Amino acid sequence: MPGLDLFGGPLQLVDDEEGGIRYWPGFVDGGEAAAWFDALRDGCDWRHQRRTMYERVVDVPRLQAWYPFDPASLQGLPAQLPLAAILVRIRAVVPGGYNSVGLNLYRDGRDSVAMHNDKLHMLLPGQPIALLSLGAPRRMNIRAKAGGHALGIDLQPGSLLAMSHASQLTHEHGIPKTTRPVPPRMSVVFRARPEQDAAADRRAAPAPAKGWR
Repeated sequence: MPGLDLFGGPLQLVDDEEGGIRYWPGFVDGGEAAAWFDALRDGCDWRHQRRTMYERVVDVPRLQAWYPFDPASLQGLPAQLPLAAILVRIRAVVPGGYNSVGLNLYRDGRDSVAMHNDKLHMLLPGQPIALLSLGAPRRMNIRAKAGGHALGIDLQPGSLLAMSHASQLTHEHGIPKTTRPVPPRMSVVFRARPEQDAAADRRAAPAPAKGWR
């Protein structure tokens, strides 16, 4: 059973030898989380991707932005955005060799991401994935690949979710659509990626979004 450390530690959602999946509901306070959301919503280079699915080209149901960067100098993180400050805060709690940050903007309940695990060939073994949630709360489902009931957790603004590399072998996660009226929500996800994949990010150029709405 998941449990919350009585001394302020994270909620342990999934356990494994690399730390599993952990959740800090109040990683940053509401005012700072709101300021970060506004700055990133208005300042990121949001892109609208399309991909082939079931022999059709479809829109990815969310906006995306990404920035590969040098883990030592942080070169690559735009100075006008709070990404470097966010990374410093995350490294203090979940150390890792992060060199890429991807952002997802869920504009309303129609935006979503299907159940999946992160592609293992695009991650450095043993390195964590750190996900900061900003904006409105949204439900994340986490499900063991071996079967069983999915665990649902409402990711709160200012919360941090850390997933181990090992957990991507055993579990899937996703943000389902909802018919409820929900304000925009953003995820800021730091990963450690092989250099060739970080270089590919620099070359990728999907269609820019026409505003975040």
